[in-house]
Amino acid sequence: MTAQPLQLGAVLYPGFEMLDYFGPLELFSVLGSSLININTVAEHSGPVAAAIGSEGAVGPKVIADYSFESAPAFDMLLVPGGSGTLTELENGAMLDFLRTQSETAQWMASVCTGSALLAKAGLLDGHRATSNKQLFAIASMQSDKVEWVEAARWVEDGKFFTSSGVSAGMDMSLAIIQKLWGDEAAEMAASYTEYTWHRDADNDPFAAELNVLAKQLGMV
Repeated sequence: MTAQPLQLGAVLYPGFEMLDYFGPLELFSVLGSSLININTVAEHSGPVAAAIGSEGAVGPKVIADYSFESAPAFDMLLVPGGSGTLTELENGAMLDFLRTQSETAQWMASVCTGSALLAKAGLLDGHRATSNKQLFAIASMQSDKVEWVEAARWVEDGKFFTSSGVSAGMDMSLAIIQKLWGDEAAEMAASYTEYTWHRDADNDPFAAELNVLAKQLGMV
């Protein structure tokens, strides 16, 4: 890593999943501002409402510091999932922003159905990736050029990190911290947050739930 703090852009959109977002950000924040700066970004700056529950009810709002238009080039982009993913899959502004940021970003990370957005933007073509197991079909339907890994807590392929559902994003984030700043930094972040780190990326206890919710919703 360089002497300059890594600039992390954390993407917001209406209906994002809160733990997808704040779980990873809490772990990254433990590193301190000398190593990383966390920036919030959405299509429009200002408040963006999270989702509550699988029905996608409107939840609390988070302030986006940057709009897509005003955002700088980030070193890392974090893309959460959530009930709002379906809408964002048809949002050209979101897909263009992801493509633009990926041109210069050193790392691209997604949690849950956030990988569906990366896939729809064409960024995961030729790469291995995973997603939320209950809604796996949403991601896998976005591109047949991705090697979708059904049983994985998270997947690392090149500069892309994709995780399974919700809390899996925290395990992925610790793996990123370990890769970029070493074992001690990752151990410290896990200890500080009193989080039990699931270190084995291939150990996916929720793989048995593959597409369960998608089937209930009639998507597969």
